[in-house]
Amino acid sequence: MATRRRSTKRSEPERLGVWLFGALGGLATTVVVGARAHARGLTGGQGLLTETPLCDGVPLRPIADLVFGGHEIRPGTPLQAAREIHEQNGTIPRPILDGVKADLAAFGRSIRPGSKSNAGKTIDRLAGTGRPGAPAAETLREQIARLTADIEAFRRRNRLDRVVCVNLVSTEPALRLTKTHRDRDAFERALDRDQRTAVRPSTIYAYVAASLGLPFVHFTPSNGALIPAIRKLFEENGAPYAGADGKTGETLVKSALAPMFRYRNLRVLSWQGYNMLGDRDGVVLAEPENKASKVESKDRLLSQILGYPLHSKVAIDYVPSLGDLKTAWDFIHFEGFLGYRMSLQFTWQGCDSILAAPLVLDLIRLADLATRRSENGPLRHLACFFKSPIDVEEHDLHAQWHGLVRYLTDAGAQG
Repeated sequence: MATRRRSTKRSEPERLGVWLFGALGGLATTVVVGARAHARGLTGGQGLLTETPLCDGVPLRPIADLVFGGHEIRPGTPLQAAREIHEQNGTIPRPILDGVKADLAAFGRSIRPGSKSNAGKTIDRLAGTGRPGAPAAETLREQIARLTADIEAFRRRNRLDRVVCVNLVSTEPALRLTKTHRDRDAFERALDRDQRTAVRPSTIYAYVAASLGLPFVHFTPSNGALIPAIRKLFEENGAPYAGADGKTGETLVKSALAPMFRYRNLRVLSWQGYNMLGDRDGVVLAEPENKASKVESKDRLLSQILGYPLHSKVAIDYVPSLGDLKTAWDFIHFEGFLGYRMSLQFTWQGCDSILAAPLVLDLIRLADLATRRSENGPLRHLACFFKSPIDVEEHDLHAQWHGLVRYLTDAGAQG
């Protein structure tokens, strides 16, 4: 659980700002559409943990009070992004799309050009000509100042006391971490020298959030965001953070199913997984250097849950026709009584954004709650939402869940 800091009493605003890095991606678009549709009574709370009886009495901000803005590197508008999702996948129904057009237009007015610093060739290619209004050239310090000013202007314009920042950008190539990333002063000097190889866009976004003392949710596996130097900055400025890599599909099933084998003393010999997905995520993950970050976060939990090494491999392939739909097939080979070998197979089929969007909304509300409870540092009680939870070695979904239940019970009791 995050550490507590001294609270200062003050009147709370009626609305909470949400700043999305990667504002026009399929996930960010579904988050905004879903939040506004829920606020307008066009959809229910299915998939939202924070709309269940578990959170009765917990002082969470209403979803209707969320105000959205963000950074994006690609051209386009939220309405165009939502229409694309409707036409390709049908996951945003026409009545809902029509019902939130005004909300999408308002969101679009608060989207600013983001960061492409050392993003990698695949993300650079997807950005195309870039977002209109983006500076032709700027140093890292100039970029940080611009992004910071964007968020501060958003907060002033909407009269918000606080903004929760959420990183939803595409999976980046792994950043080679050195002593520069471990030491705050060394990292600041790297920024002063305009050392582009020391950062990814996620690094810049996390640094901006930490500098402003804002809660930060890192929903991607990219290792460049919560480096030790930036974690130190979050803690110095009294802000909580959570991550990394939202647990929405195959890994969610793994973290729930693997404990069963441990509970029954059935030894898993091999666990082979194969994933197929389309959309822009598929394009990005088709690039080996981007894929490596994702595979690592999906593959590491089994030996930690089971308590012994085993053959485990996860493959990811891009299948263009699938769009935002994904399919995962897993084969589990295990040994039982008298050494007899058996197998279990499962197929998981779902829509990435539909699975992930309610988690993002839950995390926004819970990160805000942690801030109002004067917590800072890593929010370990949110481990059940992530494939690679920060500073948490427990990957058993059941144990993670009970940790969250204890936290929410305490929050509800305190009001």
